[in-house]
Amino acid sequence: MSTGSTPPRTPRAPRRQNRPLLVTVAIIAALIVAFVFATQVYTDILWYDQLGYLTVFITQNLTRAAVFVAAALIAGLAVWASLYYAYKRGTPQAPTPRSRPAGPRVDENGNPLPGPYADIQDLFNQNMERYRQGIDKMRKAMLILVPVLLGAFVGAGAMTQWETVLLFFNGEPFGATDPEFGLDLGYFLFTLPFLNFITGLLSTVIIFSAMAALAMHYFYGGLMVSEKGMTTTVYFRRHFAVLGALFILVRAITLWLARYNATQDQSGSWAGAMYSDVNAIIPVNAILALASLLVAALFVVAAFKGNFRLPIIGTVVLVIASLVAGGLYPWVVQRFQVVPNEQATEAPYIQRNIDATRVAYGLDSIDVQNYDATTSTEAGALRGESETISNIRLLDPNVVSGAFAQLQQFRPYYQFGQNLSVDRYSINGTETDTVIAARELNPAQNAGSSWVNQHVVYTHGFGVIAAYGNQVEADGKPKFIQSGIQATGAISGDYEPRIYFGQSSPDYSIVGGAAEDEPLELDRPQTADDQSGSDAKYTFSGNGGPNIGNAFNRLAYAIKFQSSDILLSDAVRPESQVLYDRDPSDRVKKVAPYLTVDGNPYPAIIDGQVLWIVDAYTTSDQYPYAQAAELENATADSETATGVSQALPNKQVNYIRNSVKATVNAYDGSVTLYAWDDQDPVLKSWQKVYPETVRPYSEMSASLIEHVRYPQDLFKVQREVLNAYHVTNANSLYAGDDLWSIPNDPTNESGRPLPPYYMSLQMPGAESAAFSLTTSFIPQQSDSNTRNVMYGFLSANGDAGTGKDGEKHEDYGKLTLLELPRSSVVPGPGQAQNVFNSDTAVSTELNLLRQGASDVINGNLLTLPVGGGILYVQPVYVQSSGDAAYPSLRRVLVGFGEKVGFAPTLEEALDELFSGSSGAETATDAGVNETEAAQATDETAPPVDSADLTSALQDARAAMQDADAAMKAGDWAAYGEAQNRLNEALQRAIDAEGLQGTATTDARPTPSPSN
Repeated sequence: MSTGSTPPRTPRAPRRQNRPLLVTVAIIAALIVAFVFATQVYTDILWYDQLGYLTVFITQNLTRAAVFVAAALIAGLAVWASLYYAYKRGTPQAPTPRSRPAGPRVDENGNPLPGPYADIQDLFNQNMERYRQGIDKMRKAMLILVPVLLGAFVGAGAMTQWETVLLFFNGEPFGATDPEFGLDLGYFLFTLPFLNFITGLLSTVIIFSAMAALAMHYFYGGLMVSEKGMTTTVYFRRHFAVLGALFILVRAITLWLARYNATQDQSGSWAGAMYSDVNAIIPVNAILALASLLVAALFVVAAFKGNFRLPIIGTVVLVIASLVAGGLYPWVVQRFQVVPNEQATEAPYIQRNIDATRVAYGLDSIDVQNYDATTSTEAGALRGESETISNIRLLDPNVVSGAFAQLQQFRPYYQFGQNLSVDRYSINGTETDTVIAARELNPAQNAGSSWVNQHVVYTHGFGVIAAYGNQVEADGKPKFIQSGIQATGAISGDYEPRIYFGQSSPDYSIVGGAAEDEPLELDRPQTADDQSGSDAKYTFSGNGGPNIGNAFNRLAYAIKFQSSDILLSDAVRPESQVLYDRDPSDRVKKVAPYLTVDGNPYPAIIDGQVLWIVDAYTTSDQYPYAQAAELENATADSETATGVSQALPNKQVNYIRNSVKATVNAYDGSVTLYAWDDQDPVLKSWQKVYPETVRPYSEMSASLIEHVRYPQDLFKVQREVLNAYHVTNANSLYAGDDLWSIPNDPTNESGRPLPPYYMSLQMPGAESAAFSLTTSFIPQQSDSNTRNVMYGFLSANGDAGTGKDGEKHEDYGKLTLLELPRSSVVPGPGQAQNVFNSDTAVSTELNLLRQGASDVINGNLLTLPVGGGILYVQPVYVQSSGDAAYPSLRRVLVGFGEKVGFAPTLEEALDELFSGSSGAETATDAGVNETEAAQATDETAPPVDSADLTSALQDARAAMQDADAAMKAGDWAAYGEAQNRLNEALQRAIDAEGLQGTATTDARPTPSPSN
């Protein structure tokens, strides 16, 4: 009988028609990702191949891949074996899902127990059975997926150790041994890190294998948990006995290696193995390693015998022994043997630390001289210092960048770096310090323009500009020796001026073409004053980048740079090249990834080419007993704080060598590496890894060697280490009562250390001046010691040239340390700046220079050991307001002891300082001859009339004193008269100085008369 109701519909199966579409989309997405990745690899291959360093790319990436595969296979196979064994041996012992029907919990008499829950154990067993069934369906997939994922995880971590692996197989001996074990130092730098890596890898693999085995045994009955407790099968116990034996075996090896690692320990006050390490920790670790081998053997025996009592007891004893012998015993030795007589006990080991540290940082052959500096300023004191005084650098490269920009930039699409470089060139047969800079492109100027302008038209800078370091023009401008829109002068001759590769080049440019193609690149303005827009055009003719002319390469680089214009633009021609990775430091890092690159590359004109010279270092943190330094902190100073220079990366090292000098051609980007320290074992090891990529320094031309400098960042690290390790005996270092510090830069508000300065300097006792890098030391500042007095002065000889190809001067790199008596009252840089600022005459004249909305800028404070004492020299610049303003040198401050000289020229300032006559011969630091003036292309201000200026300043000071006296006396008529005289004197001073603007109506506010 029909009820009239509609029968229920049969549920339809889920629609499957969308599944092929989803699979297709997934495959296409995977192919796109793979293709993008492949294009990145392909473009990298093109880049390295064009540069001639393809072997670096292949070796580096093949090693990474090999380490990844090896570690992944070891981990994956070990995890798979554990899972497979646990599954195979666990299935027959799967527990029954329920021990009794589910229901309320009752006691032995059948009475219900309190609680609303069913039997928890039964419910748990039911759930576990469902999990087992679900897992069993995916068992084959899990046996593959879990090992693959864990293997990939382990392989990815191991891949980062590719350098460790390469050095292990290619390490060179040092030819010197450590003081504790007598092993070659190469063992600690090359072999020990690899062994530590392997033991760490094996420990991780065993732990992952045990975790996987535990889970599989649990799901398949090898491990059962019930109300009666935990039960295991014989296969579970056998499995974990083997894993335990392997883990303890690896632990034994780790303990044995820990003996050697103790020599690299940095946790104490002094690096290396100290008394308690040598007499307690090292022997204890040896004993524990042997005991661990015994316990591992007991586990192996138990795996077959089935009796686990002995290995368990052995493990407990081993743990207790590790805590007592490895922790308590060394503490007892330290507390009761070392502490009561620590200085004498630790002295031999501290001496090891001193010796190793000084060798590791290249400080073992430093020339230390006692320098009992005087503060007396007798007339003629500088008569024998002509080589140093005549080369005093008056141009501060951090200040005069603005003057270079205003006077030599010519177009807004050019720029100079904020920090110019200091080098030296032979001018008329005389080595002359110069401030030098490459005129590079300013990409920010074209940021909003078309793609063609950014990447095809504006492709390169033009020329190198240089100025005398020790001379200026009459109006305080830099005195250029290499200048003009064509950037020619006394230091270059004919050279290739185009700067395609520099520190501010565009991210990429498309250049080159056939000879018959129309030039597209803007080369330079025809003349400095030409505003017609008829700029010269140019087509790059070198071999500077991969060819981008064919369709596939265009597609690859369009993907790399995410620009369809590369693929579609007619500006990309069959012979076009793409230039990228154009920063000199970055190029060196890519072709030599094992090097740490100095943050201060500098340009030089060498053999008709502009070359960027880049210093590079081999480093290690594994040198036995050497104290570690943190590179970023050690190389940070007031320049890095303000962004004009870069500190080294955040990396800890305890060994460093300037082993490589690199050059990057500014025109075609070619990179050449030279083995500057060819005795460095670390470099020799890397040369085995990358053969024929580093040339011997004997292939360097004489002109290139002439422009090599002592590197700044190495010098900064060395001076940081010398703060403590200028002492050479253990008792002094232990006492810690002669610690030094680098003085903060008093001209900068960052509170960071003074940067080292390049200058030509004749050190006391030296036969002649040398281009040097210098720094000062003061006592370490503390609550009980705030003395800012000179304790030391360090110079590094940076003159490498001998005039011969492939030969460097024997004195290059010589470090000379002048140590002042600890009772020294010679002002440090901070105190010297304070003396300058507090001098009444100086402050009065500086106030006068600030008239007319002008800024006074203190230049770098140079420290020179001359005249038997310490001379401070500081250029003082004045910059008027306005967008076109630039700093001009107006005064020179000098100090010796507590006395100050302040005058328009260095010679006048020194004569004022040294009782009217310093006896020094200075460079011509003001004025040009008539021929030079006639040839100048721009207007120069009239020369300063020193007599009129001095008279005006004296009258101004007198008027100010009279005004102060009148105000105190309440004589406002006299006060007004003094103000009038002051204004008149200021105007005369400004006129004599040649400054723009006029004096203000009043030098100071006029107070209202009061009754």
